[in-house]
Amino acid sequence: MEWYQYVAAFFAGLFLTNAVPHFVNGISGNKFPTPFSKPPGKGLSSSTVNMVWALFNLLVGYLLYRAAKVTGNNLLSLSLFFIGIILMGILSSKGFQQKDKE
Repeated sequence: MEWYQYVAAFFAGLFLTNAVPHFVNGISGNKFPTPFSKPPGKGLSSSTVNMVWALFNLLVGYLLYRAAKVTGNNLLSLSLFFIGIILMGILSSKGFQQKDKE
C-alpha cells in the first residue's frame, strides 16, 4: 500500500465517527453543534443542518475508506482506521460536554 492510503484510513475513521452524533441528533429532531452554528462548534444548529453535515461526513468517510482499501489482511491500515475512530470519539466526548451549558 502507498503511504497516502494509510492517511486515508485514519481520516476515514475520523469522518465516519463524526457522522454518528450529527446523524442521531438530526433524525431525532434535536439541535446540536456543527461548524455552521454561532459560535462555530459551540452554538446549536438545526436538526436539518445536522443531517446534511452527517451525510457529508458519511460521504467523505466512505470515499476515504474506499481509497484506503482497509482490509483485515492489512493490520496497519485497519489499526489506523480504528485509531481515527477512537481519537474522534474521545475528542467529541470532550468537546460536546459543554453543549448544554451554553
